Amino acid sequence: MTLPVVHRDVATELFFDATARGELLIRRCADCGAHAAPQSDACPDCRSTEATWVPAAGTATVVSWTVAHSRAGAAETASALLELTEGPWLYAPLHGLRDGERPWAGMPVTVAFERPDGGETLPVFHPAV
Repeated sequence: MTLPVVHRDVATELFFDATARGELLIRRCADCGAHAAPQSDACPDCRSTEATWVPAAGTATVVSWTVAHSRAGAAETASALLELTEGPWLYAPLHGLRDGERPWAGMPVTVAFERPDGGETLPVFHPAV
């Protein structure tokens, strides 16, 4: 699967610094301590906009998925909606499936990182062994 080329901006600088180091960051509410997805701009529990970046465990379970089928001979691509161990949901590519293997709800996955040419390092998930 070809990853999109993503470029950082001021809002994503710390996130992409971490992915380049092989670390997945999520948001933690400064007021109530709830975790939120990296792209969240407010706490999902108390709606506070005060948050800090914290490392995530890098483990998750599949909630839902999609597989893009392409022409004969081309690789299929899978993307999944994941629930991180800390609770937030994240949409990410799902790599490392064996030929014919399909994701399933509750499938345990772990984070890895890939860097497309000309872009930032992005989190992708693989089936947990």
